[in-house]
Amino acid sequence: MSTEFWNLPAINECTSIIYKVGMTGPPATSRGNHFMATRPFFSAGVWTEGRGMPLESRNPATGDVIEVLSSASAEDLDEAVRAARQAVAAPSWADLAPHLRARMLHKMGELIDRDRERLAHVQMVDNGKTLAECRALLESAANTFRYYAAACETMEGTVPPSRGAYLNIAVDVPVGVVGAITPWNSPATLEAQKLAPILAAGNAVILKPSEVTPLIGLEYASLAREAGFPGGIVSVLTGGIELGRAMVSHPGIDMISFTGGTAGGRHIAAEAARQLKPVVLELGGKSPHIVCADADLEKAANAVAMGIFSGAGQSCVAGSRIFIEKRIASAFTATLVGIARSLRLGSPADPGTHLGPLVSFAHRDTVHAHVSRAVAAGANLLTGGALPTDEKLAAGAYYPPTLLNGLSNRSDIAQQEVFGPVGVILTFENDEDLIAQANDSAFGLAAGLWTRDIERAWKIATRLQTGTLWLNSYKNLSISTPFQGHKQSGLGREKGLDGLRQYLQSKAIFWPA
Repeated sequence: MSTEFWNLPAINECTSIIYKVGMTGPPATSRGNHFMATRPFFSAGVWTEGRGMPLESRNPATGDVIEVLSSASAEDLDEAVRAARQAVAAPSWADLAPHLRARMLHKMGELIDRDRERLAHVQMVDNGKTLAECRALLESAANTFRYYAAACETMEGTVPPSRGAYLNIAVDVPVGVVGAITPWNSPATLEAQKLAPILAAGNAVILKPSEVTPLIGLEYASLAREAGFPGGIVSVLTGGIELGRAMVSHPGIDMISFTGGTAGGRHIAAEAARQLKPVVLELGGKSPHIVCADADLEKAANAVAMGIFSGAGQSCVAGSRIFIEKRIASAFTATLVGIARSLRLGSPADPGTHLGPLVSFAHRDTVHAHVSRAVAAGANLLTGGALPTDEKLAAGAYYPPTLLNGLSNRSDIAQQEVFGPVGVILTFENDEDLIAQANDSAFGLAAGLWTRDIERAWKIATRLQTGTLWLNSYKNLSISTPFQGHKQSGLGREKGLDGLRQYLQSKAIFWPA
């Protein structure tokens, strides 16, 4: 199989560096808590033991406990919010010139670059992604902070035409305190994509990383302090779903930015609506990856495989509905099955590994249940679909590349987000049939289209209901380009200057002549 779409460079470093991720901050402050946790969270500028039930972080490749972490209670959240509100109003932050905020953001990028190898290992053992992918994600995270360092210096107000004897100025001001809630699939990039624009806009942020993968968020807290952000401007609280709910409903948090499942997004939107609290919601997807008969079929096959199997399919833009023009469906399916069978499951530290473990054993069981239900409903299992029997994989949450066909686009496996290395193969007769099927989904996050016919590409691309479309490529992403889901895939935008504007609000100033 061509590695063009996999980007798996050689790895020569020792792969057994981490047994326990070291705490990068000072010792925890005693709070009289009877729970003993080995690692505190970062709140109001200090490392803090929480009052909640401690959490375990497990390596999904081995099942071993990496760390035991402190967990924030409602009281801990109150303290973080009070500190954030004081910090965001203090002259040391509120009156800070944009180019000085930019200096801190740029420093964050430099610090991530400095620590990239260590941070890549932290994410690998916490999340299960291959080391090569973790390195690439940390490079992207550093670039995200640098991009928003530049952006916060270039944002401009406007002077609308006056309709009276006054000067009319429209300026953007920070929202205030933003609660950011992130998922477990790509914490290094997704947390950077929250923190950087929120801070560039002049807000304070309280980040709650997923309780499944909390370690990178804590590392970012330490780097933010080193970069010079004032105490209270960046807090990272570890905790479970109850902490997330408390953040959404907390009256001292002015805005919520959430990346995660659509069901969770609906609950957040409902609670935020009761408070008239703005939200940014980047939610689920069930993206169609379309191959027309006139495409470069070799490149398309490798891209389709990458689109669903890279990152073990744990991506909101995974191309999990594979639409193949009927007259090439049999041959293309055989090629795709061959690629899937050639992919290697293994330790994420091994340079020959294509797919590491899923993020947890519970999630692996969920993915397997989706496949089992599809087979029971009449799907043909073309490859994969069984828990690995290799002794080297037995201790980890591994799941093989899996392809199914024989069901319609209306089947559960084609409509529900599996979030694993599972693709369902569908066929289409013509463009009208394709567009009808591809748009027949609650989601509208991304799509891929392979064809050499420019006119056909334009016709299909303009009619697909999706926020991002890749033509003769897949998963090309840029921090400078807005990212938005349509339909049930989200509200608001991330990335680009539009992603920064989400965390600002307009103020009009009238100055009489």
